[in-house]
Amino acid sequence: MSNRLFQSVIHQMKDSVGRTIGIIDETGCVIACSELGKIGEMSGVVPSAVFTVGQSMTAAGFTYASFGSPVQPEYAVFVEGTDMLSEKYASILVVSLMSIKQFYDEKYDRGNFIKNVMLDNILPGDIYLKSREMHFNNEAFRCVILIRLAESCDASVFDTVQNLFPDKNKDFVININETDVAVIKEVASGTDAKDLEKLARSIVDALAAETNIRIVAGIGSIIRSIRDLAKSFKEAQMSLEVGKVFDTEKTIVSYENLGIARLIYQLPTTLCEMFLREVFKRGSIETLDHETLFTIQKFFENNLNVSETSRKLFVHRNTLVYRLEKIRKLTGLDLREFDDAIVFKVALMVKKYIDTSPIKY
Repeated sequence: MSNRLFQSVIHQMKDSVGRTIGIIDETGCVIACSELGKIGEMSGVVPSAVFTVGQSMTAAGFTYASFGSPVQPEYAVFVEGTDMLSEKYASILVVSLMSIKQFYDEKYDRGNFIKNVMLDNILPGDIYLKSREMHFNNEAFRCVILIRLAESCDASVFDTVQNLFPDKNKDFVININETDVAVIKEVASGTDAKDLEKLARSIVDALAAETNIRIVAGIGSIIRSIRDLAKSFKEAQMSLEVGKVFDTEKTIVSYENLGIARLIYQLPTTLCEMFLREVFKRGSIETLDHETLFTIQKFFENNLNVSETSRKLFVHRNTLVYRLEKIRKLTGLDLREFDDAIVFKVALMVKKYIDTSPIKY
């Protein structure tokens, strides 16, 4: 926010008020005043007392009232006097200055601009015009990391994430809703998915140190043009949604590593059900008991290696072969055959998707 804009308002209102009026910042420094000589001086009041949300106070012959962010006000007006009229003048100044600040932030604030781009709330043609106004680098490499909490939490979570990215000219932390916080990170050329996963891990670990709430992070792809920021954000959202279905144990999910799960997630439920009926013509997948499904999972984890799987399951090799033969008779699919194994693996993922997703036509 420009101090010159504040000073302009104070200058226009000083004759109407007829008293010394001005504005201090979070440090207690006078940044605008009807008496120009006071600008730059320290007010002498305790900032923590003045910057209390929704309250006014008097000190040293002046009435103070804070304004700015609803979470933590950044400014406070002061009016000479401690009477009721001073309090009314202070209230009027707060309303006027707050309206001007909101207008200024909407037009010039970088954080608000980048949020609108990310949420696709701005026309593509306006993106370049506004970015030039704010001297914004359109061609930097950027990525969206979406942090999601299992339940709503207080503002301290947002503050913790914001403190991890002090360079507000390059990195932006956007509060999406009660559970989601988006980090728009400018990255160097050559940054890969592993580097982003390490960064996301550091964010999750920092938040885990302060709260017992489960936290997950979705990572969108790296984009070169700012107009593609909405694309990276949607990819981060999809990463979390797909991870919730197919990788429930993971806390870091990257869009680039979703693999076939990404494709399955976008299929209509009716098509998935048709696929399952075609695959399991002999018998439904529900006919397989828990032990059999566990055996199949371990067989896939060990790359269809019978000897290694039997060793991990602590069963004789012939016992595993018997179980695999039983699966073949029930489903018509021999998991020792690569093509059948692929079909069965996809079918298990499709079944899991159907069981955990709303109907999509």
